[in-house]
Amino acid sequence: MHSLSYVAAKPNGPWATYLAQIDQVVPHLGRLARWHETLRRPKRALCVDIPIEMDDGRVAHFEGFRVQHSLTRGPGKGGVRYHPDVTLEEVMALAAWMTIKNAAVNLPYGGAKGGVRVDPSLVSERELEKITRRYTSEIGIIIGPQQDIPAPDVNTNAKIMAWMMDTYSMNVGATATGVVTGKPVPLGGSLGRVKATGRGVFVVGRETARRLGVGLTDARVAIQGFGNVGSAAAELFAGNGASIVAVQDHTGTVFNAAGLDIAGLMHELRSKGGIGAFAGGERIPDEQFWDVESDFLIPAALEGQITAERAQRIRTRIVLEGANGPTLVEADAVLGNRGIAVVPDVVANAGGVIVSYFEWVQDFSSFFWSEDEINMRLEKILVSAYRKIWETAELHRISLRTAAFLVACQRVLLAREERGLYP
Repeated sequence: MHSLSYVAAKPNGPWATYLAQIDQVVPHLGRLARWHETLRRPKRALCVDIPIEMDDGRVAHFEGFRVQHSLTRGPGKGGVRYHPDVTLEEVMALAAWMTIKNAAVNLPYGGAKGGVRVDPSLVSERELEKITRRYTSEIGIIIGPQQDIPAPDVNTNAKIMAWMMDTYSMNVGATATGVVTGKPVPLGGSLGRVKATGRGVFVVGRETARRLGVGLTDARVAIQGFGNVGSAAAELFAGNGASIVAVQDHTGTVFNAAGLDIAGLMHELRSKGGIGAFAGGERIPDEQFWDVESDFLIPAALEGQITAERAQRIRTRIVLEGANGPTLVEADAVLGNRGIAVVPDVVANAGGVIVSYFEWVQDFSSFFWSEDEINMRLEKILVSAYRKIWETAELHRISLRTAAFLVACQRVLLAREERGLYP
């Protein structure tokens, strides 16, 4: 069989982007290249029906997915997103990127991802809980603390993880805190988890700036997406002397050449659900966000945002990928030709899964660490992983993305080779 996946890869779709990224790595794999096809096929994909009774008595059906791309290096690990545009293809790509991300920072995990096709803003909290619990029961046959560990992603949070943990625990007859990460702290969650991804973006950005001779003081930062990742990164960059000159979310784009007030933006977000009407900056058309001059551009929203056309217009020195898959393959080439450093998602936003790993470890031992210790351990792992990726890029004269994929693929495929095939 020569089919590449369970679904056809749409041009410029996330799965096609992932496959193209694998293609760029294969020439550098040496003897391990004979195993590379295992990276082009998910190990397992589960599509489930989620019927629930709505508040008005209607029975509604939602579609859910859980994809395990690779379990070669350990249990599956990856978030669950709730979004009206979730598709199997998207979840496959996100699971594959989790395989790469976990291996790139050397966590003992494979890659997995989940999703439910729902707009959480259009259902009540009671309905959302029903959806979550039925989804968890349906995918319960393949998840578990040693099998596959979900976590929060787009439009999911600690409360949803608590519902998932409780549902799984009721079904197996024992409290299993380690089945998900990103839980509330009283239920076995970890300190430092909420801001971990944004903190990781900052740490990797700081390391990149140091290597390229870019000062953080007075550096200009433009951020797309102002959720947990974008807002936490904004706070840390601003706290280290940088100016956040532009922020975009689903409600609009605000710009201030002198720097936006982050505390004010956070208050606007909490009180109005978005920053589009923030009075401390100029409202500009969304498309003009890509024309803002900056030293750091942080796409921290959804995948596929930086197209080849936008890449021609972007005026920045460093692109820090806070989101998963925000840069299309053609755009990567454009940015590279223009001398703009692109720090790939699989290392730039790995802070979240690193602290999820810490949470999982703490749950198994029932021994919990302080937030300072967690932040210290996070920084140590990220800085070490990034050093290896940077040195690989310089050695092979390849982009940081290809270097990150090379480091990760070597680890995954070496494990595959050493495990062999059964039967």
